[in-house]
Amino acid sequence: MQERAVKKNQVLEIVISDMAFGGVGIGKLQTEQGEFAVFVQNAIPGQRVLARVEKAQKRFAECKLVEVLEPSPDEVAVPYQAIPGAPYATLPIELQRQYKRRTTLELFRRIGKIANIEEVFDEYIESPATWHYRNKMEYAFSVIRFDLDEKKEYDDFGLGFKHRGTWWCVENLDRDSGLFDRQLEEQLRHIRQWCIDTGLPAWHPPAHHGFFRYLVVRKSFATDELLINLVTSEKGLDEFNTQAFVTHLQQQLGTRLAGVIHTINPNTGDRIDPLSGQTNLLWGRPFIVETIHGLKFEISMTSFFQTNPRSAEKLYAKVLEYAGVEETNDGAIILDLFCGTGTITQLLAKKSNRKIIGVDIVEAAIHDARRNAERNDVHNLEFFAADVGKFLLEYPQYQGKISCAVLDPPRGGIAPKTLRKIIALGARRIVYVSCNPATQARDTMDLLEAGYSLRRISLVDQFPHTSHVETVAWFELD
Repeated sequence: MQERAVKKNQVLEIVISDMAFGGVGIGKLQTEQGEFAVFVQNAIPGQRVLARVEKAQKRFAECKLVEVLEPSPDEVAVPYQAIPGAPYATLPIELQRQYKRRTTLELFRRIGKIANIEEVFDEYIESPATWHYRNKMEYAFSVIRFDLDEKKEYDDFGLGFKHRGTWWCVENLDRDSGLFDRQLEEQLRHIRQWCIDTGLPAWHPPAHHGFFRYLVVRKSFATDELLINLVTSEKGLDEFNTQAFVTHLQQQLGTRLAGVIHTINPNTGDRIDPLSGQTNLLWGRPFIVETIHGLKFEISMTSFFQTNPRSAEKLYAKVLEYAGVEETNDGAIILDLFCGTGTITQLLAKKSNRKIIGVDIVEAAIHDARRNAERNDVHNLEFFAADVGKFLLEYPQYQGKISCAVLDPPRGGIAPKTLRKIIALGARRIVYVSCNPATQARDTMDLLEAGYSLRRISLVDQFPHTSHVETVAWFELD
């Protein structure tokens, strides 16, 4: 039996020469058996890195980045604190876009079997802002702090981001990361010091005890307001002065503070939203308001909403274009499947005189969707809490009337059984939005086999400085 060139947990020193989809750096080792591929998540071409082997195969290894020994010649200095969630912040945005475009289209050529992918490629939609574009950020507390300069763990009181590859220690955020709100992040060290001064401990992830657990912040770009949720455990509540916490935030953030929420999480699992426990509004409102193409949406701490709203507007504009909402088709309807809180449904209804139907299996999301539509005075739509795969069985009156189906599934993609049922809807056109092009490329093969052709596909960069990219694809029944 041939021995593998590398073993699990072995640390390799390697130069990254290329990049694959998902921000995976590629390096090559020369072994007695020939060339051996090493895949390193979040590594940049041109870097010399240390990488720990997570999975070893005969011809390749999947590795975790341990340390960058030498930067890439392509990297540039940026005026922000380096954080694990922005691994490509030092890579010029033009190069980031080139890598995302090339590797994503290659994915559809290889997995989706679209040989002419360049011919059907429409456009790469850039984020309007490359810095400070996020409307939500989650900061973790921990008694184990990772010091970036010394590359060591210390017993301390940490508040910031979890160190890459760990779940137990955090890197303190002491200044603006460049991704979220500048003022909030410049004040985070003062919030951390206030928490330290209470004498209550940060959470100890391995031991499952402590008080301070998470600080979650949402931002409205429409109103420039911030909504803050402090997540703590139960033990220590009697010693915690909630009013003093609110006062401190008001002093730091002034009129930008929309509301302060306190979530008590008694569970030991590493979750922000507790399986049990309670959430209390300490001050202000439990929501902020954001606008998308003129429509207003109330966003609570638990609402799903696009993280980059200005880029989302561009994504939705492409969805409307591909759906052909301005085409006349008497009696035809458009289905918005996996509609969530109904953002796309309302935009379709606003731009079209057709009937738009939103379907989602989550009843709470449908409740919010109906409320949002009423607030925005949009009426030529209807929402159903139903399994998207069983919709026509439950509502046969729409059989044969569906001109277009818009799909916006979760990151895991569409289950094969559900996709078959969607194909059975018989929609002439399908517009498929995906936050995970790998699953969309997989589903493309099934759509092609069912008689659809890929007419156009666009890439949407919602997350600069990360490997993530979204896709909008237009399929037509031949």
